[in-house]
Amino acid sequence: MNRSADPDPSVRRIPFARPSLGREEEEAVLAVLRSGWLTTGPVTREFEIEFARFVGARRALAVNSATAGLHLAVEALGIGPDDQVLTTPYTFAATAEVIRYVGAHPVFVDIDDRTLNIDPRLVERACRENQPRRRALLPVHVGGLPCDMPALTAAASAAGLPVIEDCAHAFPVETADGFLGTIGRVGVFSFYANKTITTGEGGMIVTDDEKLAERMSVMRLHGIDRESWDRYTSAANSWYYEIVAPGYKYNLTDIASALGRVQLSKARELKARRARIARFYLEELAGCGWLRLPADHPGHAWHLFYIRLVPGALSINRDEFIRALAARGIGASVHYTPLHMMPYYRRTYGFHPEDFPVSLAASQACLSLPLYPDLSDQDAHDVVAAVKAVADTHIPAHRKA
Repeated sequence: MNRSADPDPSVRRIPFARPSLGREEEEAVLAVLRSGWLTTGPVTREFEIEFARFVGARRALAVNSATAGLHLAVEALGIGPDDQVLTTPYTFAATAEVIRYVGAHPVFVDIDDRTLNIDPRLVERACRENQPRRRALLPVHVGGLPCDMPALTAAASAAGLPVIEDCAHAFPVETADGFLGTIGRVGVFSFYANKTITTGEGGMIVTDDEKLAERMSVMRLHGIDRESWDRYTSAANSWYYEIVAPGYKYNLTDIASALGRVQLSKARELKARRARIARFYLEELAGCGWLRLPADHPGHAWHLFYIRLVPGALSINRDEFIRALAARGIGASVHYTPLHMMPYYRRTYGFHPEDFPVSLAASQACLSLPLYPDLSDQDAHDVVAAVKAVADTHIPAHRKA
């Protein structure tokens, strides 16, 4: 065993991510535990009402993950075997795998080099193609930066495609057209442990379409219809229910919802802290010729703060840069290895890395720095200092001259 590779225990560690939880969350969870009702119940219902009110949607449906929410949205829209859904390869597994869940196929569209979001010009071109099996557009607001929704919705509308917004990174983000998640036909949010608000695991679907909402509500809990569920939960007929479709087990517990309600009440405060840290990073790293900074936006959720190393500017690559940061106690991560480069999609669709060149280039250069509300000012200073120190150590001599 190579002991030299072990972390130095004397180095102070700054993790890549950490949930921001306090006494209020503890008390809310304890109240649920003491109530005797742990699974989906009144606390989850209140969470849904409060979330819908927050973003200005008619309906909000709590689910046990954003993956579940995306799956329910795809299913409710009637997308099925051999249909096609336009989406980005520069995303987490869930975005495309839910399309495969129903037997449909992801049609990847490359990203914009500045934003790392799906490229509206390429989406417009794809929407003009005469492909009758194209059924939806599924954009991702990468890192919390809003996609160009006016351009995307215009292109999708002209082609008759509903838009499902993957807002896993993008809460709360308000634009001139409303909150992200309410601009498309359906929006799906994530409350995973490292997200802008968290329930540990969990997610939320929002929509103004009552028909879609009813279908997703039925399918998230075993295909039990609402009328029979109301009868089932009444004292006289507590044993009775009716299954109207082969549904799933995607409901969120009251324990998780208790966390969610408190986190929702803090959402703007948590976002403001993220924005302050991001602004510090932007200012302190400006002018470093060996990196590119992320695109800015007034409503950015700043779930992620990624930098891109300029190819050839340093004597080390991105992976080595991350290891050098780790040796200095700084956690970092990669967002993302594009899906078209993953073995399953290569094997199934015959993709090559260069098929989506902007995604490929970004994947080789990007690394995400620590960014969460509990990151102290000193921590942020230490992150910047470590990033600069690693770079300074690996700037080639001819560039220093």
